[in-house]
Amino acid sequence: MEPNRFGTSREMVIDEINVNGVMQVMAIDEKGLYLTTPDRVGRNMADVNRYGGQRKQYLDTLESLGYDTEKIRNENRHIVAALAENGPTERKLNPIKASKRGE
Repeated sequence: MEPNRFGTSREMVIDEINVNGVMQVMAIDEKGLYLTTPDRVGRNMADVNRYGGQRKQYLDTLESLGYDTEKIRNENRHIVAALAENGPTERKLNPIKASKRGE
């Protein structure tokens, strides 16, 4: 599956953790670490946990569980670089639709 700009791919996953009895997935993207649910990983849909704006809350949760978020982010920068390298290419235009839009 090709990486998608808004979802969480398996390549982005760092670890699965238990947060107050609920399984969560620690993942990384160009904005840093975030938490999501296992059912959102690998789907071709946007991950609301990635773009929901709760990054500070996710970092606070991870730190309260004893994770060194800065160290984890630095150790996993290669994932972000690889995603940028292999990410979605420029969008292909359908000439018929483009002509209707005036592109």
